[in-house]
Amino acid sequence: MGFFDSLSPRAVATSALLLTSFAQDALARPNPDPKAPWVKNTGLGKKKMANHLKRAIMGDRRAVETPFCSETLATEIKAPKPNVWGPLVDVEVASVVEWLFAQADLNLTVTEEAGGWDNTIQLVEAMWPNKTDVLAFVDGDGPAPTKYAHVVLNNRATETPHYADIIVGPLPLDNATAKWEPLEYPYTKQNGGKVRNLDADSDRLYSEWLFKIGASVADITLDLWNGTAMGLENDTLSIWGIDPLWQDDGEIIRWDTFWNIPTGDFDDMTLFPLGLYFSSEVSGRDPSKWELRGWLYNSVFYATTEEFRAAYWSEDFVKNGPNVDGDWARTDKNGETPEMDKAQGPVIVAPAGARFAVDHKEKYVEWMDWSFYVGFNRDTGPGLFDIRYKGERLVYELSLQEALAHYAGNDPMNSGTAYLDSFYGFGPYTFELVKGYDCPAYATYMNTSFYVNEETRTHIDSLCLFEYVADYPMQRHTTSDYVSVTKNTYFVIRSIATIGNYDYQQSFSFFMDGSFAVEVRASGYIQSAYFAGNEDYGFKIHDNLSGSMHDHVLNFKADFDVLGTNNSIELMSMVPVSRSYPWSAGKVRNTMALERKFIETEDESRFNWGPNSATQVLIVNENERNKHGEMRGYRVLPYMGTAHLTVQNSTNLGVAAQWANHDVQITKYKDSEQKAYHAFNTQDVHDPPVNFDKYFDGESVRNEDIVLWLNLGMHHVPHTGDLPNTVQTTAHSGIQFMPSNYFDIDQSRRTVNQVRINYFNGSAEVEEFGQFKAGSSEGTCSTCKLNYTPLEPEHQGYKGDVVIRKFPFDPNNPFYATSGI
Repeated sequence: MGFFDSLSPRAVATSALLLTSFAQDALARPNPDPKAPWVKNTGLGKKKMANHLKRAIMGDRRAVETPFCSETLATEIKAPKPNVWGPLVDVEVASVVEWLFAQADLNLTVTEEAGGWDNTIQLVEAMWPNKTDVLAFVDGDGPAPTKYAHVVLNNRATETPHYADIIVGPLPLDNATAKWEPLEYPYTKQNGGKVRNLDADSDRLYSEWLFKIGASVADITLDLWNGTAMGLENDTLSIWGIDPLWQDDGEIIRWDTFWNIPTGDFDDMTLFPLGLYFSSEVSGRDPSKWELRGWLYNSVFYATTEEFRAAYWSEDFVKNGPNVDGDWARTDKNGETPEMDKAQGPVIVAPAGARFAVDHKEKYVEWMDWSFYVGFNRDTGPGLFDIRYKGERLVYELSLQEALAHYAGNDPMNSGTAYLDSFYGFGPYTFELVKGYDCPAYATYMNTSFYVNEETRTHIDSLCLFEYVADYPMQRHTTSDYVSVTKNTYFVIRSIATIGNYDYQQSFSFFMDGSFAVEVRASGYIQSAYFAGNEDYGFKIHDNLSGSMHDHVLNFKADFDVLGTNNSIELMSMVPVSRSYPWSAGKVRNTMALERKFIETEDESRFNWGPNSATQVLIVNENERNKHGEMRGYRVLPYMGTAHLTVQNSTNLGVAAQWANHDVQITKYKDSEQKAYHAFNTQDVHDPPVNFDKYFDGESVRNEDIVLWLNLGMHHVPHTGDLPNTVQTTAHSGIQFMPSNYFDIDQSRRTVNQVRINYFNGSAEVEEFGQFKAGSSEGTCSTCKLNYTPLEPEHQGYKGDVVIRKFPFDPNNPFYATSGI
């Protein structure tokens, strides 16, 4: 069936329509906008493309007849089953959107034509099926789960604007069976899938409120900083503030502050706070009824603008200096080049090409004995499903749930900020990766897509897959007669999402010994604080700048199925003991021993990593023993450091991020408890759609289908080394999963990438176990040609996002347009 066969004549007749302009068009960007507002000034270009672009959208990666190493990519295979966690295809999205616009009861308006009092479609994506509906399909001959679309409506044609989660289906749509219904079963708040929208009047916030306040103190801002924030083209100041808004005592309070706008081409505004803050009460939809509540400068509060102005122009008023743009805030090369740095650095090559296989259509991957499917959604980006080793599932789902950045400071801006990044979404900002920098030049790439405002945007080459050889071996041992050593070759799937000022790198790694890991690294610009009075919350790092302390906490869901769905959590601790033994001649010896206990119920299933790393967290199947009688399982352990939230009972968050309070949390699996978060929890922090605390209701977690919710993170007190950007060498965190009595021996013994050197009296005999040797007919793999010129990939081909219009459906005219960078 062709693209247009399933659509109405109306859709076909209008399919040639292109968007006429994207420049400065806020409606063409992902919604909500990124938290840092300077991205709102990014112009959007439009460019027609030829057939090579359509191939890029489909993930086509063709090798030349005589491949060089950088061109020999993954073998194309067919997945054993369709990817039930995969995205909707273009025709499915277009049919859902068209059908929704035909439902008069929804009263929808096309986004391009919508105003602040219209209802629009904010999101259309695949509804990930329930695990209980999937297992019979992926494990046997059961039917594929029925497919539905998850849709978010932004209903603003009301005095009480709200987002509405609905599901539409079954897919493919048929007029006889198609229906929509509220989506509420996965949420703890049962109110028809609705959550209030505190951002409904963002289009008027600046023009009818913030810029008017900026104009009211233009005499002061000109005197202090020689600039204004009035919505004029020549403004040199910006205004923006806290997230989430304060939601206490029936009021909606925002605190905003002034920032210097960068004078160059760099997104470094968060380094230029100016130290003047004002508070507003913004309940309701009528800006004329909003109220200015006061000003704060240099730790002195002024209840009115008049009071602030009178104090400011008095003789004894203390004026602090600004933070201004300069080379210190820009990421281009700065400083003297180290000796020998201009010489080409080391590179790694894959002489046999990619040693893994991919089904690009189904987003299915096989490497050595590992296999998994890739899912992708708007809120949290990529997730892995049905992770198997030697065909046996270990994990049903391993995916990011939420990312929190909770700040603190002596000012209301930093004290009032606690970003929950699913609100902005990882998916819309998972951009194209830079080859040779984000990933090795020889990596294989996948595209990802997301829906926004009647368009599907495709991030070209936004997931990379590659093998890598660690700078340390997997195994080694030396004796007086021989040395034995094994290469540590592992596999990685990686993405990077740039959400406002921070870039989050997310990597899933798989190893030859049967272990695997998830890691997060962060870079980008810090959100800084003004220095005055902030000594208890950060270092002074520039002229008038403080590094604002904050916690990063990222929650991951790990739904293990170790040899079946019924698993248990055993805590095994090394503890100091004093004991006598039959052989100790009656003397007590101070030593250590093991203590074991099982987590029985959800009442005891939230805890932190033990002191001195002495407690092992083991996921075991009590009914599956190895030949020695030990329970087979996997161990969960911190990998490069982890963190949970320092703040207790956060004033900013209410109960919107209760998952952040412990390192490890375990629940019994339920279809109604799929996520630790909801993207709009920040809109109602005291009564959010998902209150994670409610998952813990005393149910048994022993010999049950259990889910682990694990926190990665970093306690960050920015220092001068965070200027201009935080560096990934230190801003990182990870969790590792390692076999525990799961196998009879270490599985890395199966690789040929090891060597044993027997040496005696100055001579050596080498055993290479059948690995490939260059220039020899031995071995089973061929090599590609090594092309060392150039050693780095060309970057002129970096494309950005590809956009396809969905309503009216226009698949034949894709164009380039990238938002939010």
